[in-house]
Amino acid sequence: MAPLTPSPTVGTVRRKPNQTPWRLRSALSLDDFERRARRHLPLSMFGYVSGGVETNSSLRGNGEAFQTITFRPRILRDVSARSQKTNLFGKTYEVPFGVAPMGFSAMVAYDGDIALAKGAAGSGTFAICSAASLTPLERVAREAGSRWFQAYVPGDESRIVALLERVAAAGFDHLVVTADVPITGNRENNARNGFDAPFRVTPQLIWQGATHPRWTIGTLGRELFNRGMPHFENMESVQGPPLFSRDLVRSTIARDKLNWEHLKIIRERWRGKLILKGVLDPEDAKLAQKFGCDGIIVSNHGGRQLDGALPSIVALPAIRDAVPDMIVMLDSGIRRGTDVLKAIMLGADFVFVGRPFLFAAATDGEAGVRHAMSILREEIDRDMALLGVVAPHELR
Repeated sequence: MAPLTPSPTVGTVRRKPNQTPWRLRSALSLDDFERRARRHLPLSMFGYVSGGVETNSSLRGNGEAFQTITFRPRILRDVSARSQKTNLFGKTYEVPFGVAPMGFSAMVAYDGDIALAKGAAGSGTFAICSAASLTPLERVAREAGSRWFQAYVPGDESRIVALLERVAAAGFDHLVVTADVPITGNRENNARNGFDAPFRVTPQLIWQGATHPRWTIGTLGRELFNRGMPHFENMESVQGPPLFSRDLVRSTIARDKLNWEHLKIIRERWRGKLILKGVLDPEDAKLAQKFGCDGIIVSNHGGRQLDGALPSIVALPAIRDAVPDMIVMLDSGIRRGTDVLKAIMLGADFVFVGRPFLFAAATDGEAGVRHAMSILREEIDRDMALLGVVAPHELR
């Protein structure tokens, strides 16, 4: 009797060809991109992105807090129809995560703001354009389709109005007001690593550039050659100072004067969605709702402002209880698919990830961002199956 031969369509699995570029196949998790970027970037650039403030306790605490949360999975459930599609402010995205706003992206990755926005859009989600970016917000909107802008709002009504007019004219319809930066945190690591803003050319900076030629030529050199001297483009309604300067001091635009009355002015002037970022206290969440915000982002600024601040994931449940009918989002500390699902389980409607995506852009541009997003998307898909759910929000 002849041996049985499996049918080509029954009992066999055809593996899809791996479409990932060879240079990216060794990146198996978001943490791998940080290791790759550490080798690629000068210490000043890498330290600026990776570091926190003072003792880094807030930075470490964000990640450690996720490790204390555990799941109770359910078994023998049909999970074959899994989907991560998530509705946010009336629009459906393919995944429940986006890219957090990050400053200086164009110095960390070549054309970094555009690479992040295009990589996110190609993955079915979006990136928030940062006020501290070196790419004009108009270009990010025009070339990358960005519609979310994060602002460091001046504590002055006339400057607020001018900034809002510029952002609206560029086509942005979601405004994220970052409220947890009345002054800049004590980022000692930046000073030790030679990072300053505006930059000052020092022997330390010259040595870092000479020992990292791929970044010096491929990122800084290309940026200077193709677009000239980078400036702080988006802090206010007009272009800010150049990145490299001997004596200019970066403006803090009177952020220490910003208060709830200014938020009221913004709500009266801004016709799009208004989101308040940097919320850690339930009472502030209630005030955000009272003053007309459409949503909030629970965040301790990735551990980059106040050392010892409450981790975002720890603050989340009480905030969710305080504003049960409001859109609540979260950032800070997410590195795995399980982290995304834990945040959703505890009350987040959507989450944002920052550093890993910027590291991916630094080493591999838009393709790196897409690959990093595919890693996180596949982790979430796998984790949902193992938990016994077909959609992230079933975990509620």
